[in-house]
Amino acid sequence: MYIKNIEHEKVLELAAEVSAQPGQIVSKTLAQNDAVSLTLFAFSKDEEISTHDSTGDAMVLVLEGTGRFTVGGREHEVSAGETIIMPAGIPHAVYAKEDFKMMLTVVFPS
Repeated sequence: MYIKNIEHEKVLELAAEVSAQPGQIVSKTLAQNDAVSLTLFAFSKDEEISTHDSTGDAMVLVLEGTGRFTVGGREHEVSAGETIIMPAGIPHAVYAKEDFKMMLTVVFPS
């Protein structure tokens, strides 16, 4: 299987696959190889991932709530149903204004 930790051939609500825990960031890896990484995250309010960068382009789809994404020094509020791309090599950070969930897809250079 290329996609793991999630039931196959079943209609699922992705947001229900992870739950926010007080004071934590919960993650669930769905796929990871040299080309792509696919991870679900649930952030508790006020939790954050500090500034870092990636060798691949990172696309976030917010599933529930609202997160604040700082990309190249610019802040963006992204809410459920919205997407933001964080380009490879550009420093970025994530902050939970409230409990929120997201799916992160990172596509790495070949």
